[in-house]
Amino acid sequence: MAATAARESNSAVKQKEIKGLLLGRYDVGKLLGHGTFAKVYLARNIKTNENVAIKVIDKEKILKVGLTANVKREISILRRVRHPNIVQLFEVMATKTKIYFVMEYVKGGELFSKVAKGRLKEDVGRKYFQQLISAVAFCHARGVYHRDLKPENVLLDEEGNLKVSDFGLSAISEQINQDGLFHTFCGTPAYVAPEVLARKGYNGEKVDIWSCGVVLFVLMSGYLPFHDKNVMAMYKRIYKGDFSCPRWFSPELIRLVSRMLDANPETRITIPEIMKNRWFKRGFKHVKFYIEDNKLCSVNDENLFDDCLSEQSQSESDSEPEIKRKPASLNAFDIISFSSGFDLSGLFEEGANGRARFVTAATVSTVVSKLEEIAKVVSFTVRKKDFRVSLEGSRDGVKGPLTIAAEIFELTPALRVVEVMRKGGDRLEYEEFCNKELRPGLLSLTMEIAVDSSPQG
Repeated sequence: MAATAARESNSAVKQKEIKGLLLGRYDVGKLLGHGTFAKVYLARNIKTNENVAIKVIDKEKILKVGLTANVKREISILRRVRHPNIVQLFEVMATKTKIYFVMEYVKGGELFSKVAKGRLKEDVGRKYFQQLISAVAFCHARGVYHRDLKPENVLLDEEGNLKVSDFGLSAISEQINQDGLFHTFCGTPAYVAPEVLARKGYNGEKVDIWSCGVVLFVLMSGYLPFHDKNVMAMYKRIYKGDFSCPRWFSPELIRLVSRMLDANPETRITIPEIMKNRWFKRGFKHVKFYIEDNKLCSVNDENLFDDCLSEQSQSESDSEPEIKRKPASLNAFDIISFSSGFDLSGLFEEGANGRARFVTAATVSTVVSKLEEIAKVVSFTVRKKDFRVSLEGSRDGVKGPLTIAAEIFELTPALRVVEVMRKGGDRLEYEEFCNKELRPGLLSLTMEIAVDSSPQG
């Protein structure tokens, strides 16, 4: 009794501590779940009254087992993959002992709980599968590979829409070895691809497609395709691709599942091929979306593991004023980072990361008006906030609509730098837009340097 009371008292103290740490920002509620290194709480944003999920990570445990890089990578990944069918990360905060992930709260629970009751109706299962593939395609387009896709890592919101979660085992394209493959053995036994079991290196896209194939089979059958009480026997079946579809699967569905669960990754179906499949396309609509700037994740990656941090110093959103009176100024180091030398004419060029910059003497309003003019010609939607302008295309695609961001900085009182970059959409489509519309449209502004800076009289 005394031990139980002590545990309950200790738990209450910890809960109070969390509430104290986030007081004035988030009202922390009940515990939603916990793992080895983290606990997840339901909380309410005091300012917006919006429910969020807060993942509390024990910094000491992470440091002890050497998972610092994993936490930073998970943050980086969640900032890359902002999609309606992926759980969103809103903010990251840190103290001396804890790291807090403030995330979208998905009320409907795990997809697993739906499947546990038995197979789904074909139209329902197809909708979930379509949303899963849409999210995975988006991740792959941004160089992110989940590597642990399963119904337990897929949540459902109140409207019944799917949300992919738990990117803890995910990898990014920068981690690919010189042979072009990943080599880390990871995943969940029943959903892992045969090439991962072979331990000879694997393609991240093909591994995710295999796992999606297992998820599709489970949605439509209510059981696992390679299930066996003996794990080694199950691995042998996975390695051979030894499974059979139930009698109620339609011929179209059998063909799709068989292509996804092809034991040979070289001949396994690709995401574009899945999206062209007749069974998949039935009732499918490309997701069109736009993430507002104020919904983007606020985080300071470099200081996450500094012992002297407070949650306030970790939140960029709190330190920013709601209305900026003038563009951000650039110092000498900013200018040098923009250009390979001190010749400012070199600023009007596109770097390897898809950013283009140019110097202009035009006013902020003139630059914004010119961007609106260009957008109108190509039927792009314009969104403005302070000294940032976003242009969003209307065409849907595998990689989402083409979205371009422009930001204006003050170089001197008389000169400004305009930085343009691709936020979403296909790279080739972005390059074509820059060459045919953006560059010619903005060229007149760059010429104003010579006119306005010439000697007077």
